[in-house]
Amino acid sequence: MELARPGHDYVAEGGLVTPIRGDAPAEPAVPADAVTASGSGLDPHISPAYAQIQVARVARERGVDPARVRHLVAEHTSGRGLGFIGEPAVHVLALNLALDQRFPVS
Repeated sequence: MELARPGHDYVAEGGLVTPIRGDAPAEPAVPADAVTASGSGLDPHISPAYAQIQVARVARERGVDPARVRHLVAEHTSGRGLGFIGEPAVHVLALNLALDQRFPVS
């Protein structure tokens, strides 16, 4: 095994390039945005999957039914741009403002 050299044609030499995936699970336990940050660290959006992980905790801290928090998450989730560009996202700032307005922390 050796490191690849940029621009070198290994296939022409009869070489075989085999990508190595590692032992990461096909379905991770948490979404990627739960353990990474945006380039600037200021992105106001998270994935719907990451928001759902937090529903029970937010509902408990605010003393409300988790179904009501899930409903607000759904209201603040945008779809794909033009129906096919990007991924659905939850606008965290808008969601937090709605949570504070409807279910203030006492």
